[in-house]
Amino acid sequence: MRWWLALALIGCVPGAQSKVAATAEVANWSMTSLPMTAIDGTPFPAESLDGKVVLFVNVASRCGLTPQYEQLEALYQKYSAQGLVIVGSPSNQFLGQEPGSPEEIVTFCKMNYGVTFPLLDKQAVNGRDRSQLYKWLVFSEVGGGKDISWNFEKFIVSREGQVIHRFSPRTTPDDPAVVAALEAALASAAEGHGAR
Repeated sequence: MRWWLALALIGCVPGAQSKVAATAEVANWSMTSLPMTAIDGTPFPAESLDGKVVLFVNVASRCGLTPQYEQLEALYQKYSAQGLVIVGSPSNQFLGQEPGSPEEIVTFCKMNYGVTFPLLDKQAVNGRDRSQLYKWLVFSEVGGGKDISWNFEKFIVSREGQVIHRFSPRTTPDDPAVVAALEAALASAAEGHGAR
């Protein structure tokens, strides 16, 4: 066995231990117990996501992928009555492409894309200051511990509160694979939840 592989298996390669520790840390977390803050600075009621299919997306206003807001809103309008919630998480970690204040972000999203789905307060999705939400997403089994690569990366969480899909930033919200995954998750109601 190569020395670096042996060290990785016992957690001695830089970064290996932190990934293992982070995965263990989030193993018993649940989406509805995570502290989240809405973009207006008030606590976001995570329990309101219980029994819903949730699409989490890290968003930015000055990115080449920003027009995905339009497709996200279209999905929200089409499927929200069936139990879909889209949650946008502004982040300024990718070339400073979300520099605005909360008020500027909300105004931009509403005026340019008619966004009505919830937005969270600006947060770190990578690095030492990564939010608890993004720790939970990234270090889930589906997340695989792999950093967020760019704006508009997408995670689908089932009605049961499990991270079930991850899609790259360039996979658009209306991509058939995303739509199929959402429709399958919406059709699979957890016992006692139904389509609230």
